[in-house]
Parts: sequence; structure tokens; C-alpha cells
Amino acid sequence: MSAPALFPRHVAVLLLVLLACAFAGNHIAARIAFDHDTGLLLAILCRAGVTLLVLTGLVLWQRERPRLTPAHWRWQVLLGVLIAAQSFFIYSAVARIPVALALLIANVAPILLVLLTWALGGSAPTRRAAVLMGVIMFGLAFALDVPERLSNQGTTEAQWLEGIAFGFAAASVFACALWITDHKLSSVRGTVRSMLTMLIVFSVAAVAGVSGVLPGGVSLPGSSTGWTALACLVALYGLGFCLL
Repeated sequence: MSAPALFPRHVAVLLLVLLACAFAGNHIAARIAFDHDTGLLLAILCRAGVTLLVLTGLVLWQRERPRLTPAHWRWQVLLGVLIAAQSFFIYSAVARIPVALALLIANVAPILLVLLTWALGGSAPTRRAAVLMGVIMFGLAFALDVPERLSNQGTTEAQWLEGIAFGFAAASVFACALWITDHKLSSVRGTVRSMLTMLIVFSVAAVAGVSGVLPGGVSLPGSSTGWTALACLVALYGLGFCLL
């Protein structure tokens, strides 16, 4: 007998819509913040730091303890590093190409996850799923205007190519992170896993900022609009991540 649903269907659908809007709004706010001189690493630090505080509060309230085996700790650290890399890649894409296009590319992660699972010994995608994935990739090629770009290679902007590359990198890294979550850390309670992930993301971004590996990475917003966008970015990401 299947377990009862946690929420009624209409509530679950509403939560999914809210989740999608929160993450989409986070990236729109990020683009506005970057256009007003906000450093990329600063954005990651702020959103990870605030989300970490919220998740820590939830873990303490639920009286959970991060008791992980050594094997779990290794996978948890890798998960955090991957999410940190995904944050850098997706924000780098958003800073270079239209937000909708960057998100469209990043959302091929589920397709990559299916292929990764298959490659690592999981079940192969069904014929129906394979056809659907092919249609999605075919549509993505036209959304990226690949035929036109290939016919006019001399006019292709380097910034466009960089944005596309960062978008696909974000999708690839996120697919790996999802695989680890499903296959290696599924026994770890979600709030604890999320808290530790945000702690690692914050630590990686802080080390990168202090080392100066990314010039201007921790630059403050140059206007009130930039500060407002940064605040919206943090709030929307925190909401989306906690709902997730």
C-alpha cells in the first residue's frame, strides 16, 4: 500500500509553482544585481549565508544532529563543492546571456541525470523518454539559434559562447549533484544535508573571495537598485531552497 501524500494535489502543485517562480526570480534579480556592479562571489556568499542561517535554525528546532558516516561525509563534501560550482556557472551564464536562455540551458540537467544514471549502471531510459529528450534537445538547438550561428560563425559573439558553455556546465554539475543526493546521501535527513551543503558552498565562496581568484568577485553593488536586487536574490533563493 502506497504511503499517503504529504500534501493534497492542489497544494503540491501550488508549492511547485511557487518553487519555480522563486528560483526564476532569483536569477532575474541576479542579472539586475550584476548589471549594477555586484560581485558574483558576493551574490553566492549572501544567498548561501542567509540560507545557511535559516536551515541551521530549522535543524536546531527539529533537534537534528549531523551524524554522518565517513563515507557520507566524503560524498557530502563533494556535493557541496558541486553545488558551489553550479552556483558559479549558472550566475556566470546569467551575467552573459538572457536569463530565460540561461535557465533553459541549465534545465537540461534532468536529461543529463537520466543519461548519467544509465551510464553508471542504472536503468536505461524508455523509448518514450528518449524521444521526449530528443525533442527537447532539438527545440533547445533552435532556441539557441544554432543553425543561424553556424552559418555566420564570424559574427558569433564570444560572450554568447561563454554564456552557453557556462549554462551547460551548470547543468552537468547539477546532474552529478542530483545523482549523489539520490544514490549516496538519500539516507541523510534533507534539512541536515541542505544545511551542510550551504555551509560548504559558503566556505568555498569565501575562500575564493579571499584568495582573489576572481577579480571583482566580492564587489559591492554600485547603486540602490543593485542592493535591492541583491536582497531579492537572497530572499528568493532562500525561499526556493528551503521549499526544495
